[in-house]
Amino acid sequence: MPEKTDGVRRGRASERELDAMDRKLLGVLVEDATTSYAELGERVGLSPPAAHERVKRLRRSGAIRRVAALIEPEATGKTLLAFIHVDTTGWGKTTTLLAIEAHPEVEEIHSVAGDTCMLLKVRTESTHALEGLLAKIYDVPGVTATRSYVVLSTYLERPVQPGLTAEWPGRVKEPRAPGGTASG
Repeated sequence: MPEKTDGVRRGRASERELDAMDRKLLGVLVEDATTSYAELGERVGLSPPAAHERVKRLRRSGAIRRVAALIEPEATGKTLLAFIHVDTTGWGKTTTLLAIEAHPEVEEIHSVAGDTCMLLKVRTESTHALEGLLAKIYDVPGVTATRSYVVLSTYLERPVQPGLTAEWPGRVKEPRAPGGTASG
């Protein structure tokens, strides 16, 4: 069964919030999850046992869901990357539509707000294979239309990053009340 990601935040509460050291560790691991605990500790300023304990805690809390290999698309022959908007009658998130995950070309399925119901990220070996996948999508009851966007070049593709932007430009700061607290 696909992982449930309906909520704005993950349903599973972590043991504690990520601190700066956790984010450093995750930053190294997201680059190379096979980094030894000795090297990991050296890169973030911890002893190997301390790095190991932190990584175990990150796994237990769910911050690290799993470790996986990132495969080069060319190695599998899937060089055509596309995004498909799927329009449906009624609520698009049906078990029949979600069953499209059985095709290994489908990398991601998202229920989205806006002018479409579902957004798929797919990789196929050719436009002919993409056409075949679209035919399978149209076989799903309730699908009324699709819009496909074939990627010509990719400039950035990466897994979730542990860092946070400290402040976004144009952010309006709350006025401070006398005594230094934010008014509300």
